[in-house]
This record gives sequence, structure tokens and C-alpha cells, in this order.
Amino acid sequence: MPAIQEQKRRCNLVLHCGASAVPRVEVARVTTPRPTETWQPIPHVTLIETVEDALRSTGLKIGNQVHSLSADGNRYFGLTEVHGPHDPGDYALVLGLRNSHDKTFPVGLVAGASVFVCDNLSFSGEVRLTRKHTIHLQRDLPHLVAGGVGKLMQLWMHQGQRIESYKNYRMRDKSAHDLVIRAVDLGAVSNRMIPIVLKEYREPSHPAFRERTAWSLFNAFTETLKGNLPDLPRRTEVLHGLFDFHVGLPAAQLN
Repeated sequence: MPAIQEQKRRCNLVLHCGASAVPRVEVARVTTPRPTETWQPIPHVTLIETVEDALRSTGLKIGNQVHSLSADGNRYFGLTEVHGPHDPGDYALVLGLRNSHDKTFPVGLVAGASVFVCDNLSFSGEVRLTRKHTIHLQRDLPHLVAGGVGKLMQLWMHQGQRIESYKNYRMRDKSAHDLVIRAVDLGAVSNRMIPIVLKEYREPSHPAFRERTAWSLFNAFTETLKGNLPDLPRRTEVLHGLFDFHVGLPAAQLN
């Protein structure tokens, strides 16, 4: 097992979706279906352990973890907080892991950030891994995961640059309203979410977001999106692209 970092000033990771959190031992007890010639499911706990081994090999440390099961144990989704040598004070990098035993989705890993003050999650497209449950998955998984985790150190720098740019960008009301409509056009939020996002921006639930900045507006979006974790990676990646462009961070700068 990798070293577990002592938690100070850390909020617990919250799933923010219908699935209930379960202890890791319950994940390990899930029975994996028998493979076929073309379909090779892996135990949910194998994905967790493979990611942990890759983190340990690069010197990264694991913070809070949360695991969930749904569909009678056939679907797994988990979050793992990751700490490195230069942790920011107000957010942590997070890995989202998923696996299924009923062919609903491939094994996957996506990286993002969790903001401590509000438990808001946002995912980033810089580190993403998906692989169907085809033959040789068990053999190839450590190499695939290691490649994804290897990009985390680079993501640390990119994410810090991104968030500081959001914090330093003063937002005018007209620009904020325009970004909300553009977010709807791009599918990051639905029409019915518009008043919720605007209310959260104008009257933030958390005092840390009272300043009129791009960071405050971004967290108004992620606060609104808390209820749909399975769809959160796609939606927040779209938001990052929209906000990066608005504050002057071209995609080329972040890749």
C-alpha cells in the first residue's frame, strides 16, 4: 500500500451522485464475472491497486479516497486525492476511477481538482485513460495507468497556472452572463441551470467566492453540477476550455 498522507485542512471527497459511498473492503468483495474470448472484465479493486502502485512508484501520496458501487456491484466509481511535493493550499489534484462488469462503460481514469472549501470537483482533459474490457486488458493495465499517472506532475503546473489565471481575472457582469450562455451552447450546462448558476455567482454559498472573478464564476458552475458526477468530466472539461480561452490561456499553453 502507498503511504497515506496525514490530512490537515482537508475536506472529505464527496461523490455528489446517487451512488452511496462504500468501504474499500466491500469493493474487494465484489465477484468479477467470467471472461469470454472477446470480453475480459477486471476486478474493481485491481484498478484501485494498479493506480496506487503507479502513484507510489512516482513518489506521489494518497489523501482522501471514496468508493461507490451501483447496479448490484457491477459498476464502480471512486475518487482518490493525490498530493505531491508542492501542494497548493486550497485545492488538491483528484483522480476519478471507473470500472464496470456489465459492459456499460470501459475502464477509465480522469484527473482533475477538488476545492477544499466547498468540495467542488472539476476534471481536466490533460490526463485521461479509457480502455475497453478486451483481451490483454489485465496485462496492459499497469502500463496504461503508469502513463496516465506520469502526466500528473505536468498537470500540477498547468492546473496551478489555470486556477491562478481564473483568480486574477476580474469578471464584469456582461462577460459573466455571456459565458453562461456560451456554456449552455456548448452543452456544459442545461437551460434550466442558468438561474441556478447566476444565483450561485451573485450570492455564493461560500464566502471565498464573493469576489467577481472568473474563479468565482467557475465555482458557481461546479457548485451547480454537483449532482451529476458521472457526467462531470465531460461538462467541466468543456468549461475549462471556455474559461481558458476567455482569460487568455490558449489550449497550446496547457498541453
